[in-house]
Amino acid sequence: MMEVQVFGTKKCSETRKALRFFKERRVRVHFVDLKERAASPGELRRFAQKFGVESLVDREGKRFRDRGLASAHRGEAWWLETLAEDPELLRTPLVRARDRLTLGCDEAAWKDWLAGA
Repeated sequence: MMEVQVFGTKKCSETRKALRFFKERRVRVHFVDLKERAASPGELRRFAQKFGVESLVDREGKRFRDRGLASAHRGEAWWLETLAEDPELLRTPLVRARDRLTLGCDEAAWKDWLAGA
Protein backbone atom coordinates (compact mmCIF):
# COMPACT_ATOMS: atom_id res chain seq x y z
CA MET A 1 0.00 0.00 0.00
CA MET A 2 1.21 3.44 -0.90
CA GLU A 3 1.90 6.05 1.76
CA VAL A 4 2.64 9.74 1.22
CA GLN A 5 3.93 12.58 3.33
CA VAL A 6 2.38 16.00 2.67
CA PHE A 7 4.01 19.18 3.98
CA GLY A 8 1.79 22.26 4.02
CA THR A 9 -0.66 24.27 6.08
CA LYS A 10 -4.36 23.76 6.68
CA LYS A 11 -5.17 27.21 5.29
CA CYS A 12 -3.40 26.52 1.95
CA SER A 13 -5.96 25.57 -0.72
CA GLU A 14 -3.35 23.64 -2.76
CA THR A 15 -2.42 21.58 0.31
CA ARG A 16 -6.09 20.85 0.99
CA LYS A 17 -6.48 19.69 -2.64
CA ALA A 18 -3.54 17.31 -2.21
CA LEU A 19 -4.93 15.89 1.03
CA ARG A 20 -8.35 15.42 -0.60
CA PHE A 21 -6.79 13.77 -3.69
CA PHE A 22 -5.05 11.11 -1.60
CA LYS A 23 -7.95 10.64 0.83
CA GLU A 24 -10.39 10.01 -2.04
CA ARG A 25 -8.05 7.29 -3.32
CA ARG A 26 -7.60 5.77 0.15
CA VAL A 27 -3.89 6.50 0.25
CA ARG A 28 -2.40 6.70 3.72
CA VAL A 29 -1.26 10.28 4.34
CA HIS A 30 1.11 11.62 6.96
CA PHE A 31 0.32 15.34 7.07
CA VAL A 32 2.99 17.69 8.42
CA ASP A 33 1.38 21.01 9.31
CA LEU A 34 4.18 23.51 8.81
CA LYS A 35 2.50 25.89 11.27
CA GLU A 36 3.06 23.31 14.02
CA ARG A 37 6.31 21.71 12.92
CA ALA A 38 8.69 23.15 10.35
CA ALA A 39 10.32 20.92 7.76
CA SER A 40 13.95 20.29 8.61
CA PRO A 41 16.68 21.81 6.45
CA GLY A 42 17.60 18.23 5.45
CA GLU A 43 14.06 17.52 4.25
CA LEU A 44 13.97 20.82 2.36
CA ARG A 45 17.36 20.02 0.82
CA ARG A 46 15.88 16.85 -0.67
CA PHE A 47 13.24 18.94 -2.50
CA ALA A 48 15.81 21.63 -3.40
CA GLN A 49 18.06 19.01 -5.03
CA LYS A 50 15.24 17.98 -7.33
CA PHE A 51 13.53 21.33 -8.05
CA GLY A 52 16.16 23.93 -7.11
CA VAL A 53 15.93 26.02 -3.96
CA GLU A 54 14.47 28.98 -5.86
CA SER A 55 11.41 26.96 -6.87
CA LEU A 56 10.63 26.23 -3.20
CA VAL A 57 10.11 29.93 -2.51
CA ASP A 58 6.55 31.23 -2.85
CA ARG A 59 7.39 34.56 -4.48
CA GLU A 60 3.68 35.32 -5.00
CA GLY A 61 2.83 34.89 -1.33
CA LYS A 62 1.92 37.56 1.17
CA ARG A 63 4.71 36.50 3.55
CA PHE A 64 7.35 36.99 0.82
CA ARG A 65 6.10 40.56 0.19
CA ASP A 66 5.75 41.33 3.91
CA ARG A 67 9.36 40.36 4.55
CA GLY A 68 10.55 42.51 1.62
CA LEU A 69 12.46 39.67 -0.03
CA ALA A 70 11.72 40.64 -3.64
CA SER A 71 15.23 41.96 -4.14
CA ALA A 72 16.91 39.34 -1.96
CA HIS A 73 19.64 37.53 -3.84
CA ARG A 74 20.87 35.01 -1.35
CA GLY A 75 22.62 31.70 -1.55
CA GLU A 76 21.05 28.27 -1.32
CA ALA A 77 22.16 27.73 2.29
CA TRP A 78 20.54 31.01 3.38
CA TRP A 79 17.27 30.12 1.66
CA LEU A 80 17.18 26.60 3.14
CA GLU A 81 17.72 28.00 6.63
CA THR A 82 15.15 30.77 6.10
CA LEU A 83 12.55 28.37 4.68
CA ALA A 84 13.06 26.02 7.63
CA GLU A 85 12.59 28.93 10.08
CA ASP A 86 9.69 30.57 8.21
CA PRO A 87 7.61 27.90 6.42
CA GLU A 88 5.07 30.50 5.23
CA LEU A 89 7.64 31.34 2.55
CA LEU A 90 7.38 27.83 1.07
CA ARG A 91 5.45 26.94 -2.04
CA THR A 92 3.17 24.14 -0.84
CA PRO A 93 2.29 21.36 -0.78
CA LEU A 94 5.54 19.44 -0.75
CA VAL A 95 4.60 15.80 -1.30
CA ARG A 96 6.87 12.79 -0.85
CA ALA A 97 6.28 9.11 -1.49
CA ARG A 98 9.50 7.24 -0.78
CA ASP A 99 12.00 8.74 -3.25
CA ARG A 100 9.38 10.53 -5.40
CA LEU A 101 8.74 14.20 -4.82
CA THR A 102 6.38 16.88 -6.08
CA LEU A 103 6.14 20.59 -5.45
CA GLY A 104 2.74 22.27 -5.56
CA CYS A 105 -0.47 20.57 -6.61
CA ASP A 106 0.63 17.97 -9.21
CA GLU A 107 -2.25 15.54 -9.70
CA ALA A 108 -0.78 14.15 -12.95
CA ALA A 109 2.36 13.00 -11.13
CA TRP A 110 0.33 11.60 -8.23
CA LYS A 111 -1.83 9.59 -10.65
CA ASP A 112 1.36 8.17 -12.18
CA TRP A 113 2.55 7.20 -8.69
CA LEU A 114 -0.72 5.38 -8.00
CA ALA A 115 -0.67 3.64 -11.38
CA GLY A 116 2.81 2.32 -10.62
CA ALA A 117 2.05 1.33 -7.03
